[in-house]
Amino acid sequence: MDHLESLESQSVHILREAYREFKSLVMLWSIGKDSTVLLWLARKAFFGHVPFPLMHIDTSFKIPEMIDYRDNIALEWKLNMIVGQNKKAIEEKQTFPDGKVDRLTCCRYLKSEALKHTLAGEWPRYRLNHSTGKFDVDEKKEAYTGVIVGVRADEEGSRSKERYFSPRDKQSDWNVDDQPPELWNQYKTDFAPGTHIRVHPLLDWTELNIWEYIDKENIPITSLYFDNGKGKRYRSLGCYPCTGSVDSPARNVKEIIAELKSGKFANIAERSGRAQDKDDGGGLETLRREGYM
Repeated sequence: MDHLESLESQSVHILREAYREFKSLVMLWSIGKDSTVLLWLARKAFFGHVPFPLMHIDTSFKIPEMIDYRDNIALEWKLNMIVGQNKKAIEEKQTFPDGKVDRLTCCRYLKSEALKHTLAGEWPRYRLNHSTGKFDVDEKKEAYTGVIVGVRADEEGSRSKERYFSPRDKQSDWNVDDQPPELWNQYKTDFAPGTHIRVHPLLDWTELNIWEYIDKENIPITSLYFDNGKGKRYRSLGCYPCTGSVDSPARNVKEIIAELKSGKFANIAERSGRAQDKDDGGGLETLRREGYM
């Protein structure tokens, strides 16, 4: 078994453990490369079927191609797709692009708060209707307390403090100092009632591992990751007002792998194009303590 196969096996095991242990389970899909690899692994773990819903938090500031990609894949793979949104903040223009709040507050409103209330079933959800291809108001109000997320420990500082099964309180707040030990692949899955659990099957993967796996499995991803003909591409995807491209001529997956192996980005953080990270002191710990993905 090579390294990629070992990572795949571990992730599949964690996904199956999560499905067995937690009843109100949902997977976050940000549409980026990591969460798409996670989705691919879930399909492998359950033989082509994903037995829990996929959830996307739509800030209304995503690059349009990302939304097109989301909807096309959800229809093609017959995913149980749910979308949540902080409609009040968007309608009242309480956002950074509208000039009303700073970047971190915008993330808090459009991502953290939207995620908390959508998971709890307190705000409207919209579920993909596979017959019409449209999103209808979801009548189900079930609270999701088990959340599968595609974060990696190497991506930025706060994520290196996570566990595979990481507890949050009822408000989804994260106490970094109170995390269970995970030794010799022994995972704690027995938590007090009311605890929210974040599940991280990709924690040991690196950026290079992700791209090598995409290449090996021929996983379809959005073309935003590739050179658009101007020597620019996205290395990390987010809202368009706060996410910048990088200088890179990589036009396909193999060229991205070669670029990563050459050390071109060896000393440049993967999320260096995310302006909100800089506003948070170079990391995401402030936002993530409050429930951010």
